[in-house]
Amino acid sequence: MGISIIPVEKLLLAYRTGIFPMSNSRYDSSVKWYKPLRRGIIPIENFKISKNVLKWIRNKPHRCTIDTAFREVVLACADRESTWISDMIIESYCNLFKHGYAHSVEIWVEDNLVGGLYGVHYQSAFFGETMFKRKPEMDKVALYYCWLILRNNGFMLWDAQFWTAHLAQFGCIEIPIDQYLNILNQAMQHFSDFHWVNP
Repeated sequence: MGISIIPVEKLLLAYRTGIFPMSNSRYDSSVKWYKPLRRGIIPIENFKISKNVLKWIRNKPHRCTIDTAFREVVLACADRESTWISDMIIESYCNLFKHGYAHSVEIWVEDNLVGGLYGVHYQSAFFGETMFKRKPEMDKVALYYCWLILRNNGFMLWDAQFWTAHLAQFGCIEIPIDQYLNILNQAMQHFSDFHWVNP
């Protein structure tokens, strides 16, 4: 039997109402649905990145691509000792990607995938799921390029799900669910494309 997946329509309904799914482990065949009372977001206008990462971006040969290795990015994000990304989550989001509602940002050095992230795109909101690195700081490099895409395409919401001390260094803040839903509802009234736009 194949792996069951969460239907596209069910996922989109969840995201546009402030809900997202997670599993307990890689081989968990079920999902739990979350709607935290306090939500982590990264205000796009207040994104922060360290000078060291910017220096690396300016000086080191690398490539950034979008949507060229979505499954590989998701699998890399799931490849850790403890993960909420189950096989059901992997297949559900790969299916969401096929329908144009999920995207990946990939960082390459010498044709090796060294970092990346993926998330859900609906209207003018981007719901960041998670990121990975195979070399130091490459997850931060992917985050920087994701920010450029969101900023240059006029996105209104960058959802980080939960506030963490790690995300705080990029400008992540925590807001009450009512405030979050107001921002989300505004983002649902507009559409922004997820593609590369030169600054």
